[in-house]
Amino acid sequence: MLYVERAKDGSIIALHNTSTSAAQEQKPLLDEEVLNFLNTTNSREQSIAMSDFGAVRIIEDLINVLIQKSVINFTDLPEHAQQKIREREHLREKLVSQELLVHDII
Repeated sequence: MLYVERAKDGSIIALHNTSTSAAQEQKPLLDEEVLNFLNTTNSREQSIAMSDFGAVRIIEDLINVLIQKSVINFTDLPEHAQQKIREREHLREKLVSQELLVHDII
């Protein structure tokens, strides 16, 4: 979860990893408003953050391939890593199901 800092007009002006006095509202990384903010922000920090998000997806795919090929077992990973992977898989499943609903309507 990210902590959102907003301007007086309600727009996002910063994202934080931890809660601050100016950033109490929590939003998931894959939230549309968060993604829009990251896509429209030109700062180096935000560019690096977007790059990190892509790298995370690559690492997730690599872990899945290693598990499918029986190179490692999911249970070989630390419990915290297992939990994070399950959370991200759940988030992606929710996104895919929402996209299917929208496409089914159109």
